[in-house]
Amino acid sequence: MAFEPPQRLVRALGEDDEWLARLPGTVRETVDRRKLDVERAVAPGGRSSLVLLVRQPDGTPAALKLAPPAAAPGLERAALEQWNGWGAVRLLDTATDDGLLLERLHPEVSLRSLPEAKALLEAAGTVRRLWVEPPAGHGFETVARRTGRQAEAMRKSDEPLVAAALAARDELVALPPEELLLHGNFRQGKVLSGDRVPWLAVGPEPLVGERAYDLARLVRDRVEDLVASSAGPSAARRRLNKLADSLEVDRERLRGWTLFRAVESGTRAVAAGRRAEGELALEFAGWL
Repeated sequence: MAFEPPQRLVRALGEDDEWLARLPGTVRETVDRRKLDVERAVAPGGRSSLVLLVRQPDGTPAALKLAPPAAAPGLERAALEQWNGWGAVRLLDTATDDGLLLERLHPEVSLRSLPEAKALLEAAGTVRRLWVEPPAGHGFETVARRTGRQAEAMRKSDEPLVAAALAARDELVALPPEELLLHGNFRQGKVLSGDRVPWLAVGPEPLVGERAYDLARLVRDRVEDLVASSAGPSAARRRLNKLADSLEVDRERLRGWTLFRAVESGTRAVAAGRRAEGELALEFAGWL
């Protein structure tokens, strides 16, 4: 079958990426082996994986996700198996060598399509379901380890907020209160409309740690709208406090992780040449 990877994926990985160069062949081999009929690729899609809308041999709709080894698809599989459809998209088979076959959701309809107050309410209800005990003998990275790697990269930046973010991170990992399975990249755009239940999380970057870390990215959602508003700083702080209270998360720990994650994201975006995106995150961090 003719196939061209979505341009967003090409731009993110680079045209010379080895996995991307093999992707058309991988798609053909995978759909043939599983006897799938491909309807279309989800576009614009993500920056680290390809999702195809397919039909199984019996005609049941599904989605096939293919990701390079760097995206750790094995860990995503392990997290989805642990959740077993509770709050997250359901894994449809146990094959481990040719992508993730997932239940079909509605990729064009995420929580970002809802008014902000309703979206945050639905997001809180969804993420709460994901916070479960990790499986015994799991291979998930911890919050301390992941943020430790990120902290080392951040030290190369001379942004004034970096020192405050690093200090907040050091204090937070010194006394971690929880060891729960986390989504790792939870935000409104990662919650899609479904048929089995109204909203389900997708695209985890799973790790183990405290709920405040997982909630921190959600606090920064729709940052462009916050920055454009004259009441942006106060609205951001109200959102943080409301999410902390509704999910029984310590406000100061949530503030600390929100600061760290915003600064980490901002400095990384600036370093990668995405200056506008980075400056939005850093401006938001300055309000905290």
